[in-house]
Amino acid sequence: MRRSRAHRAEDGAMGSRASSLPSNSKPVNNSSYRMYHGTTKEAAENIKRNGFAPSADGMLGPGVYVSRDPEKASRYPLDVDSRDRRILELKVDVGKVKKIDHQGHPLQKSWHSKGYDTAWVPPKCGMVPSGLEEDCVWDPSRIKVTKVIKPKSLPSTDCYEYDDE
Repeated sequence: MRRSRAHRAEDGAMGSRASSLPSNSKPVNNSSYRMYHGTTKEAAENIKRNGFAPSADGMLGPGVYVSRDPEKASRYPLDVDSRDRRILELKVDVGKVKKIDHQGHPLQKSWHSKGYDTAWVPPKCGMVPSGLEEDCVWDPSRIKVTKVIKPKSLPSTDCYEYDDE
């Protein structure tokens, strides 16, 4: 029997591994997904030790900015040489999700005050210049680092597992 995407997402939320979800699909409330965050090598070590510190502001207001698209994460930080970049693979419990699909959306920066845990910007909706999917997670404790990945331009020691359990 083939299971629906929603049921597979629920399975991912309950299991130890986060499930994948295409970036053009809305995250299912209270599910966990594999997502990515681009950062520097030094910041990656700090995040592993101390967890994420949410940004004070951004397109969606305060929070931790992540994406289900590893290509999006691999572009960040913008002003850093690719040899110093790292991509964090994450398990993210999205909680209650609000779709923000255009600039000037009434909840663009106030979604959390209306009871949402994550804001989701779908791909190609005009919010992000790259056209790629993006999420903002209010509470960093909903995010667990599962892997640190070096950009493809580096030698083939491409990743190592990280598990704090």
